[in-house]
Amino acid sequence: MVKITITERAIEQLRRVRGNKHVKLTYDTDDCGCAVNGVPMLLLVNQLDEHDVEIETNDMPIWMEKHRLIFFDEQMTIDVVDGAGCFQLKSPNQILNARMSLMER
Repeated sequence: MVKITITERAIEQLRRVRGNKHVKLTYDTDDCGCAVNGVPMLLLVNQLDEHDVEIETNDMPIWMEKHRLIFFDEQMTIDVVDGAGCFQLKSPNQILNARMSLMER
């Protein structure tokens, strides 16, 4: 089971830009060569898909596509990268994306 801790700084930043949209963590494989090569990224979406599942967090709901869960660690943290205008996704084992973007769809 995946659990995400969102730092206070990341919560503040997400609340500022989120509005009434859903926050979705996805594994983007576009232009990455194959389906197992990809980059984690955050999306702001108006509607959720039927395959989206809610991930347990310490604050706001984060949604993920059920079939993409395999690409993520069980314990992760979303933080803000100082001065870069982006987020970082890390786990106790690795940094999954040091400069994770937030896109709107």
